[in-house]
Amino acid sequence: MSTKNTDLATIKRGATEILLESELAERLCSDKPLKVKAGFDPTAPDIHLGHTVLINKMRQFQDLGHEVIFLIGDFTAMIGDPTGKNITRPPLSKHEILENAKTYNEQIFKILIPEKTKIVFNSEWLQKLTPMEMVKLAATYTVARMLERDDFSKRYAENKPIAIHEFLYPLFQGYDSVALAVDVELGGNDQKFNLIMGRELQKHYGQKPQVVLMMPLLEGLDGKQKMSKSLGNYIGINEPPQEMFGKLMSISDDLMWRYFELLSFRSITEVAAWQKEVKNGATNPRDIKVALALEIVERFHSKALADKAYEEFTSRFKNKAMPTNIETITINIGADEIALGSLLKSAGLAPSSSEANRLIKQGGVKIDGQKVEDFATRINKNTEHTYQVGKLKFARIKVLT
Repeated sequence: MSTKNTDLATIKRGATEILLESELAERLCSDKPLKVKAGFDPTAPDIHLGHTVLINKMRQFQDLGHEVIFLIGDFTAMIGDPTGKNITRPPLSKHEILENAKTYNEQIFKILIPEKTKIVFNSEWLQKLTPMEMVKLAATYTVARMLERDDFSKRYAENKPIAIHEFLYPLFQGYDSVALAVDVELGGNDQKFNLIMGRELQKHYGQKPQVVLMMPLLEGLDGKQKMSKSLGNYIGINEPPQEMFGKLMSISDDLMWRYFELLSFRSITEVAAWQKEVKNGATNPRDIKVALALEIVERFHSKALADKAYEEFTSRFKNKAMPTNIETITINIGADEIALGSLLKSAGLAPSSSEANRLIKQGGVKIDGQKVEDFATRINKNTEHTYQVGKLKFARIKVLT
């Protein structure tokens, strides 16, 4: 195992905060492989590039010879993490959790090394806690300390309800670190309170406190809000190569460097050299963006499909050609006609009817190659047309009753 200073530089890449960096440096210089944990609540079945910021960091630890623990919070997901919420979040059912966890298992090994990854469910130890053990766990923290957490303090100040079980969430997440005796825990910078809880509980139970490494939340395609499926600004790792490539090429030049920092496996030195070339005008930022898109698409698909996506992207935008593999979708409307915006939402070409109408008014929607700008447009039953939304989304939609 390498013990060079470059190991610390690799691990620090993109991190917003490390508690404590001196402890991390010391442990990286040890001959003992570290136990590195990151927890994921299976609240949604699909993983997007925003989720992979943490998974990429796990992969870096693996490449340095350390043990990675991918923790699926099946028990804590039934409580619902209130982080960033100003209302109580409804818990998931056991069935929903297990179904989502299945897709996690299928997707994470597009990044992580299977034989170097340990997948665990925190129900393995949390559901075995006796009532007395839970009371003792709850006794380790005061209500005053819990209310230091930003989301709790805001709700308390606004006289909004805080259920007692929500106080248990950070305690259970912290106890995960005790049960696994981990050396390092990774998490988003919105999880600071919960991550520090792990350090505190390890001290209480006589363990060496874990190092906490926090990563930023990745901005979505709009470059403003965090990547989110509900906001429609995401790139799913299971998306078709052409769509993934096109979305990456659509990001701004400034956001491109952020994606290199948090998503790329290229060296810091190489990326810094590219930044210098672009700044000096020696290289077109579009060419660097192509390198990013090729790298990401190849990681989740293959080199051949990445190259094909690049060729199709180039052909489409240079020659204004349409994609060769347009998906055909059948929509049953149960009526004689349907509003265009509703149809685009039903077909998955827009996240909502209102967003579809906004795109229509802006001239971002075409039917059979013809621009449509009236959001009151209605589509008759028993018709079939090719619809284009923006520059990247195409579908052949059959409308049936």
